[in-house]
Formats: sequence, C-alpha cells, structure tokens
Amino acid sequence: MPPVIDFRDVKAAAGRLIGHAVRTPLLRNAELDARAGGAVLIKHEGLQHSGSFKFRGAFNRLVALTPDQRRAGVVAWSSGNHAQGVACAAQRLGLKAAIVMPSDAPRVKVAGTRAFGAEVIFYDRATQSREAIATALADQRGAVLVPSYDDPHIIAGQGTVGLEIVEDAALVGLRPAHVLVCCGGGGLVAGIATAVKALAPESVVHSVEPDEFNDTARSLAAGERLPVENPSAASICDALLAPMPGALTFPINLRLLGLGLAVTDDEVKDAMRFAFRHLKIVLEPGGAVALAALLAGKLDCAGRCVAVVASGGNVDADLYANILQEPAR
Repeated sequence: MPPVIDFRDVKAAAGRLIGHAVRTPLLRNAELDARAGGAVLIKHEGLQHSGSFKFRGAFNRLVALTPDQRRAGVVAWSSGNHAQGVACAAQRLGLKAAIVMPSDAPRVKVAGTRAFGAEVIFYDRATQSREAIATALADQRGAVLVPSYDDPHIIAGQGTVGLEIVEDAALVGLRPAHVLVCCGGGGLVAGIATAVKALAPESVVHSVEPDEFNDTARSLAAGERLPVENPSAASICDALLAPMPGALTFPINLRLLGLGLAVTDDEVKDAMRFAFRHLKIVLEPGGAVALAALLAGKLDCAGRCVAVVASGGNVDADLYANILQEPAR
C-alpha cells in the first residue's frame, strides 16, 4: 500500500499554516549538551497555539472542510491536547466543535478546550467507548469526525514540526543525526519522519513512549500492529495512552522509523524537573518523554546532533508542583 501522505502533503500543510501556527523555536542549552555529549536542539511546541503541536494537524484538517461541512461543525475525542487543538482551530475558522473527553482529563486541558468555545462531553474511560459516543454524536448532528492521528491531513499537519526542525537547524549549521519524538497513536512521529527523511535522509527518527504503553516499539520490532500488553496499565503521560498504533500511521512508521524507545514515569518526572531548572520551560508528562529518553541514555548521542521534540506543556498546576518538589533520583 502506498503511504497516505508524502513530503508534498507536509509542504502543502506548511503553506496553509503560515500566519496561523507559531513557528516554534529550537532551543540550545549548555547543561543539556554536556549531559548528552553532543548538540541538542529542543523543539518547544509548548509555545504553539493551545500549548501543544496538536493545533497544526487540527487546523490543516479543518481548513480543508467544504462549506457544508463547516456549517455542520466538527466532533473529536481526546484526553486534552487534540481537544484543545481542534477547539482552537475551530474558533479561528468560525466552526462549532464538540469534544468527547474522559472525566479524569487534566483540568487545565478541559478548561482550555472550553476557553476556545468548544462543547465538552465527558465519558468514563473504564465503562464507555469514546469512539462510539463521538460517532453517534457526529451522526446525530451531521458533523465531521476529526481523528487525533489516523487522518492524512492530521499527519501532514504534524509533519510541519519536522520540516521546521531540519530547516531551522540548517540556519545554525546543524543537521540532526537523530530526532526523538513522543508517540501515542503515531501521528506526530509519522508526519515528522515523512518530512525529516525527505530533507535529511541520513537522519534517524525514533518514537518514544511510556514503558507501559510501548505498543509502537513492540510493533516496530514485530513488523505488525500490536496492542498494549496490559489493558489495565497506567501512566502519568495522559496524552500518550493509545491502545494500539494507528492503522494509517503505523505503515509510515514501520517504513521510516529507527528504534522505538520507552521511558518510565520516574524518568519522565526527571525530565520535567530538568526542563524547569535548566531550560526554563514547562513540560507536561507526555511532552517530556523524548527529553526523558535522551537524559536517561536510551540512545547514544555522543558527538552527534540530536533534535528532541518537547511536544506540549499542558499540565495541571498541582501535579506539576508535586513533581517539581520530589527529590531527584
């Protein structure tokens, strides 16, 4: 099967996002370079609209809707970052948006979704299907479903992160040997890999997941989609709890990715504290996994340039404060 997107789709998405998305910076830090033994570039997507990379894909999807579809509005399901990305994009385009969110979603993400004018419908993760609820709601309203990762427009929009990494690294005379990217359903890393491998074929893109949700790493090793091994597994990385790699994203990732990496919740907390103390940026747990992999030595980065995607900063204040106050391991 041919890939659902190629680099031309990412370039087209980048054109649509001009004047709408933030071209987020690449950050350098001497302490981080010393820890890694190489040149580290942090792509800070916490500065994106809605506080994560999700705005990119959502806007690219919504701007492609027909006039009739725009009048009907959109429905999505999300634990928070896709919710806010869709809500923000819908607000900018004057569309109605309804988001199905788990009742235990981080409060900051629920508040952010509502602040962008979206309707929030809660469900119970343990007893209800978010997909069934959202599908029924979309059918009832005649609205368009906006998936969080298994959609060509979403994947291409997220791929603009990779395009910017390679282009902006070149401006300071660098070319990433490795790119570390958080992974839930795989849309961000699939889009980034599509862009990076087109512009810098020698660069190796790696997915990074919570260790209890390492379905992409296991699937890459097996050559086929595998679900999470323990359905009752838990992690503080609420944004990365997809039960299985995406049907559209996994073929891209199988073809383009290097190693699939995984980190523990304690390693994620260490990365959040490092980002606060040394980089002076706020990272949510799911947004810190790529940095966690670097700091925990999951990949040999000595003497190399490594790009790390810090994918989001939407974290509840009390959880963040507690993590910062925990002693370093």
